[in-house]
Amino acid sequence: MNLRIKLFTAFLGLVIIPLFILGIITFLVTFNSIETKYSQQAEYSLKAIGYSIKNIFQEMDNVTDNGIATGVFQEALSSQDPDSQDLTAASQLELNANQRNFRSLLYSHPAIDYAFLYNVHGTGDSNVISIFNKENFETLPYEQFQEHPLYQEVMSLNGVPKWIAPHEYPELTGSEDVFTQIRLIKDLGTFRKVGVLVVQIKNWEFESIYRNLTIGSRMQDTRFFLVNDNGQVLYDFQSELSGETLESGIQSKLSAITEYSSFKGKFENEESVISIYHLKEYNWKLVSVTSWHYLSQEVTTFSKWFVAIILICVVTAMLFNIFFMNRITGTIGVIVRFMRKVESGDLTARVDEKGDDELLLLQKGFNSQMEKINELFHQVKQEQLQKANAELRVLQAQIKPHFLFNTLESINVLAVQNEGRKVSEMVVRLASILRISIQDKEEIRLGLEVEHLRSYLEIQKFRFEELFDYEIDIPASMMSCKAMKLTLQPLVENSIQHGFEGINYRGQIKVTGMLRNNSMVLQVEDNGIGMTGKQLSSIQYADPDLDLHSVSVYPNHERRGLGLRSVHDRLRLRYGSRYGLFICSQPGEGTIIQCVIPITESGDQG
Repeated sequence: MNLRIKLFTAFLGLVIIPLFILGIITFLVTFNSIETKYSQQAEYSLKAIGYSIKNIFQEMDNVTDNGIATGVFQEALSSQDPDSQDLTAASQLELNANQRNFRSLLYSHPAIDYAFLYNVHGTGDSNVISIFNKENFETLPYEQFQEHPLYQEVMSLNGVPKWIAPHEYPELTGSEDVFTQIRLIKDLGTFRKVGVLVVQIKNWEFESIYRNLTIGSRMQDTRFFLVNDNGQVLYDFQSELSGETLESGIQSKLSAITEYSSFKGKFENEESVISIYHLKEYNWKLVSVTSWHYLSQEVTTFSKWFVAIILICVVTAMLFNIFFMNRITGTIGVIVRFMRKVESGDLTARVDEKGDDELLLLQKGFNSQMEKINELFHQVKQEQLQKANAELRVLQAQIKPHFLFNTLESINVLAVQNEGRKVSEMVVRLASILRISIQDKEEIRLGLEVEHLRSYLEIQKFRFEELFDYEIDIPASMMSCKAMKLTLQPLVENSIQHGFEGINYRGQIKVTGMLRNNSMVLQVEDNGIGMTGKQLSSIQYADPDLDLHSVSVYPNHERRGLGLRSVHDRLRLRYGSRYGLFICSQPGEGTIIQCVIPITESGDQG
């Protein structure tokens, strides 16, 4: 995984994802708290409505209590002319003081729809006595009322008011949204049951309760109902579902609620929060229904904004990744690519210096380090070349005196023997060797190197005439190629001095040349005694990654590999690790040495 993906993943994992998880947790916690808080608010609202309803009923109870206390109802029941007791139609002048006061009290309550009395001792039409009739209403005959289950309940209350909600007993109260009070009337002197009072009030007061509750609050979209245990809507504050029945899911919970409960459920196929409060005094239940969509719209809006913000953050992160992180990671990636080039051996790699921030310092630092590394490599290379040249000079200093002494001694022997022609030939060969050896050039034509080798072999052939024969087979096309001076002679010297040591047969040396894979291969093959694996390993040349200069002085006792080592080191330092000497040898099977150098055409004839 590259740096760009890591940074973007870290941004997502450490910022975006935690923010998203935090938003989800907040969203869920808020959703759960909405129902709890609304349930508390609904409880307060329903209790306030219940308290207001109770006050309305108590106020009307006080009105009827006043009528009983002043004897207005008892007087109407004992009147010989029941029709004259209608305070709506009666003239103010025809009323007594108690009737005028009660009439004023009734008119001060415009919500009263009608009021009448049942005379429990009357007969026929005299059983129904109208007290206050603002609208035409046909009352239930007293005989039928006596058979009604409500009659016995009113009698058992013994004068305590009984309130009936709309639609509970439509045969008695009608189909309008009105509340009806029914109570027993007794004679104040004898406490004998004389009649039943029925007072009906309109829903104006209840509508005002709803308006006062919803105006300026968060309950505008809340539906309020007054229901019984069977789920019948006795009163709808919005006048839409009065007389109808609530859903079965709500009905099943009504009878079990004794005080207050709130839950989520379906109302008119919409998810809603339903709260129920039990009116103990009247055995009714107040129900509030609020759409969950309405309650959660703020949270939903918040969630939409949150999702939008998250998307903006992600887009911003992607833009930041594209325009800023790409530049940072791209620059670092370029530096990494150049570092890999350096690892592969390209020490000339340099990064383009761009920008004006820390990345520029990083680029300059890389380039500066590469400059210093190049300087160190150049310094080390120079030191290695100097060391190799010093070793070459040591090798030449070791070879020349001994070789010159033996050659001059051989020339002296020939002179004593009056072998003038051979003396001349030996002198010419020695002069050729010295002429090539004292040249300052590091590289010479392969033809000169072969000439130097041939002169050396001829001199050695004269000294060891019966020891070996040699053959040089190098194509003429290779003679113009460049080769390092003193490359072949040490290889051949190794065969003569060490390969043919103690043999009882005639040695053979074959020097060949060929071109292969843009390289020049010079091979020296002998049929000498060969080398053991230990001897090969002591030369320490075969491994291209081996530090050939870890030992400053070669062991004196292992002089056999000194010439080979020197040639190999010089070739590798000059041409690189791909070039040098490659030896194949086995005891008793001879030795093959291949010298691999790059093809370079010589531009002169020196």
